[in-house]
Amino acid sequence: MDSRWDELPTEARHAESADLDLLASARIVELLVEEDRRGLERVREQAQELARVADGMAETIAAGGDLLFAGAGTSGRLGVLEAAECPPTFGTAPERVRAVMAGGADAVFRAVEGAEDREDDGRAAVAGLSAADLLIAVSASSVTPFALGALAGARARGARTVLLTCASRQGLDGVADIVIALDTGPEILTGSTRLKAGSATKAALNALTTTAMVRAGKVYGHWMVDLRAGSSKLVDRAVRIVADAGGLEREAAAELLRRSGGEVKTALVAALAAVAPEAARVLLERSGGRVRQAISAGDSPC
Repeated sequence: MDSRWDELPTEARHAESADLDLLASARIVELLVEEDRRGLERVREQAQELARVADGMAETIAAGGDLLFAGAGTSGRLGVLEAAECPPTFGTAPERVRAVMAGGADAVFRAVEGAEDREDDGRAAVAGLSAADLLIAVSASSVTPFALGALAGARARGARTVLLTCASRQGLDGVADIVIALDTGPEILTGSTRLKAGSATKAALNALTTTAMVRAGKVYGHWMVDLRAGSSKLVDRAVRIVADAGGLEREAAAELLRRSGGEVKTALVAALAAVAPEAARVLLERSGGRVRQAISAGDSPC
């Protein structure tokens, strides 16, 4: 792919920020926030494509495959953040939803200059993927060699591939199975894609993972019922979920959660289907871990 940086929309000059250094601070803030809003509109316009990818992510999880995010710089860090949040929020195994970044783990905290230019590193980073897995490469510009190498390497191994970019779709046919091109345009600070492009990318990733986990049965109503209560806050949230969704007083919810081994899903099914935690686990297993179906099965005559 021709990497003419001066022709990239994300490198173009923004008409409203030509005299950025002369503007009042409040006006600079207004411009930045307004551009973020425009970026979010571009994400909303891609709702159908994002939903398509989210469904594919849910299918990958259901089939026992892995989800992998790959990127460099801000894009890579956003992928790392998304992968890191899935285990506590949705109870996924860390090895099932993970991320790789140009420059390795150190690059998450400190820029490793030149790492994004190493296409071979991108290929090597996805060497463990197979046809059961799905790669989401994140590249604001669409031409980052590390991300393109990861896509090429994943496709060579039969994995499904997605490119999430803030560039236009032009010239990206064949780069990935699905291309989500947000086309966010120029930045207020020319070329600084950690700004609007970063905000739009984070919103798109939020939509992908949350929708995928809803489809995968890790949500009941609006509650995150597969959370891992690894902190005092999450322990309290687990109790509140069982109390609110199960129609119980807090003390009763805490006791039922204790008898359920801390498993929110088990406690909820036990409460709503009026069965013991042991029977609730069986119902959940038969229902593929989906709370609503398990409750319905518990209510059905044998």
